[in-house]
Amino acid sequence: MRKLLISVALTASLGGCSSIDIDKDTWDLFGNVIPESLEKLPFVYRPQIIQGNLIVQDNVNQLKPGMHKKQVELIMGTALLQDVFHNDRWDYYYGMGIGTIELEKRLTLYFKDDKLARIVGDYQPLPPIRGEGAPKDPKAIISVPDWQPPPSSLFEKAMSAVNLGDEAKAVLKEQQTEAEKKTE
Repeated sequence: MRKLLISVALTASLGGCSSIDIDKDTWDLFGNVIPESLEKLPFVYRPQIIQGNLIVQDNVNQLKPGMHKKQVELIMGTALLQDVFHNDRWDYYYGMGIGTIELEKRLTLYFKDDKLARIVGDYQPLPPIRGEGAPKDPKAIISVPDWQPPPSSLFEKAMSAVNLGDEAKAVLKEQQTEAEKKTE
């Protein structure tokens, strides 16, 4: 009896495995539905994830070409990736998010003869505002205000309310250009 139960259980389990045929696209579409829906529930705990080295613009601004590796390490900290085969390249990574990584920043520093040669990534050193290396003429720094669209006319508001905003503007401009041509 015991052998019969074992053989029935083994046959059922092997038969069940062979009858399930789910391709990758179907699994990607339906396989993650439950985990993704559980993530959106308010009572499910999602921890804050912080990975790598914190990369700050102030620290990157302190980097100068020709700095020694020890000076760079003092400013930026130990690189997250120091490849044995590429000893003159340091990779810094910073990832942050709640539940999943939402913000990612990368910075790669290249060295030549143990001196900083090049900086590549999401951050670049910015010129100082005051002091050494700053522009000598303060008028050279231009502050540009944010662009604000001109206020809409009553006609434009009415046309956009009935979803004819862009078409009405095009027709109105055509009429204006035709009127200008006639007056010339």
